[in-house]
Amino acid sequence: MLDKLRRFSRAPFLNKLHNVSTLYYRVKGIVFYRLVFGRFGSGSYIRKPLLILNARFISIGDRVSIREGVRLEIVRSNPSRIPLLVIDSDTNIEQNVHIVCHSRVRIGCNVSITGNCSIVDVTHPFSDVREVKKIGARIKDEDSFVEIGDGAFIGFGSVILPNVRIGTRAVIGANSVVTRDVPDYSVAGGVPAVILKQYDFTREVWLTASSGAASQVRES
Repeated sequence: MLDKLRRFSRAPFLNKLHNVSTLYYRVKGIVFYRLVFGRFGSGSYIRKPLLILNARFISIGDRVSIREGVRLEIVRSNPSRIPLLVIDSDTNIEQNVHIVCHSRVRIGCNVSITGNCSIVDVTHPFSDVREVKKIGARIKDEDSFVEIGDGAFIGFGSVILPNVRIGTRAVIGANSVVTRDVPDYSVAGGVPAVILKQYDFTREVWLTASSGAASQVRES
């Protein structure tokens, strides 16, 4: 404790201000968010969210940090469907991230989601062009999902679309649109995202598209 106080006293003013504000948001998590979320773990905090809907269907692990401007939206398009959004321990979510869940979204442990990303398991159908209901208000009632494996990294401005699994310690490049599965220990990027390289543990080498890795992200 004394060492922590010494480090705090020696820190620059803005660092001190950041540490104090973080402490405030952690206390807010204990006294408020634990009452409204399905689970809100020890040491976790959310800084100035833009929108949180139906928090009782959201489970947040321990030591999760969520920055300003987050939107955590649980959409109840069908009252009989029980949605679940899980953000596991030691994951960090940076500014202005938008997560929409109507069925199942699971984000693993030690995941980094950088700023301005979107993660959605909803589809807005447009099969009937004569339907008068606003397209944005239409939600397909399906058992959709998004899964992001432990240790994954989601680059700035990326979009993760429904029915996608991103593997363990996979990296998604900035401004990518992920429409298909990404395997473990791989790097993917682009619009739509393709595999750029994947680690081969048998040979202990990185395989690129030209050296044998699949050039197109696998179908779900």
